Amino acid sequence: MVNCKGVIFGARPFANATMKKRTALLILSALFVLRSWPQEAKKQFVPALIGFYNIENLYDTIDSPNTDDHEFLPNSNKLWNGERYYSKLNRMARVISEMGKDLHPQGMAILGLCEVENRAVVEDLVRTDALKDRHYAIVHEDSPDRRGVDVALIHDPARYQVYNHKSYRLVTPDTAFRTRDQLLVSGVLDGDTTHVIVCHWPSRRGGEKRSAPKRKAAAELARHIVDSLLALDHDARILVMGDLNDDPVNVSVARFLNATGDRTKAVGQVFFNAMHDPYMKGIGTLAWRDSWNLFDQIILSPALVSGAGGDYKYYGVRIFNEGYLRQTEGNFAGYPLRSFVGDTYQEGYSDHFPVFVILVKEVR
Repeated sequence: MVNCKGVIFGARPFANATMKKRTALLILSALFVLRSWPQEAKKQFVPALIGFYNIENLYDTIDSPNTDDHEFLPNSNKLWNGERYYSKLNRMARVISEMGKDLHPQGMAILGLCEVENRAVVEDLVRTDALKDRHYAIVHEDSPDRRGVDVALIHDPARYQVYNHKSYRLVTPDTAFRTRDQLLVSGVLDGDTTHVIVCHWPSRRGGEKRSAPKRKAAAELARHIVDSLLALDHDARILVMGDLNDDPVNVSVARFLNATGDRTKAVGQVFFNAMHDPYMKGIGTLAWRDSWNLFDQIILSPALVSGAGGDYKYYGVRIFNEGYLRQTEGNFAGYPLRSFVGDTYQEGYSDHFPVFVILVKEVR
């Protein structure tokens, strides 16, 4: 239990030599601040942490005949072998184990993942030394993505009991196009029925504008799932999370998914995008060509903002961008420290920072 008061945003400065138009870049980190209220107004709250992490190309070393995974095999240019695979697992596990641990000793109650090759790699991940005591359960379905990467969800079964899940396939006029399914997981979070939709929308390959229709279609699919849940319960508690390959202000998110950054407008069919305010403050989860994007988002239904239909409600957001997750020198100082740059192995983590939201409920 914690005494809660306020969410603030703290700034951390980092120089980046590649920035042509700016001599310095502020990477802001959303910090959840715990303070004691005056004794007469003190209340106790229990937090629940729900996050998302693009763990960037978590492949095993086995050739899959049905997917294009040749880039991550022992005989590839990347020399992807068992040693590098287990190093990747342990590094990802360290990050996940430390996310939100200052707020709750067990960290993430629910964590969406993307860029996992199959269920087996997720099983290896939750069995690592850093995570095995969490006893995370797994929800995963294979997707038709040509590279063989899927989305998945891990959860603390003592806190979130899953009773159903379903994957939804994105169908476009381009019948040759294959991408990740969207995974709907329904369960009970400490007494609250809660639905989580894990997404990895189509990339910007070929250019942002040219690829935009595919992300609009992905947003429409997510909206279809959301509307189906709201039709059954107008106070449905829903989180849409994922690497959307668009920012909070892009049309796919703001209009097609119908997500706002204004909490007061999150009513009826309008969802609240917890990442909108950080984005407007200059926060990013990934960097590309001297600019930051915030593709990794968690978007909440109005019930989770108002507290309707359950006990938990939205309190704050954090981007987990600890120093060890960033490049510390060179042209890309401050960028996420990834496992590879091209085929050069640098034993990093991911090209994305993870994110999570804090829900709280009052102890009565």
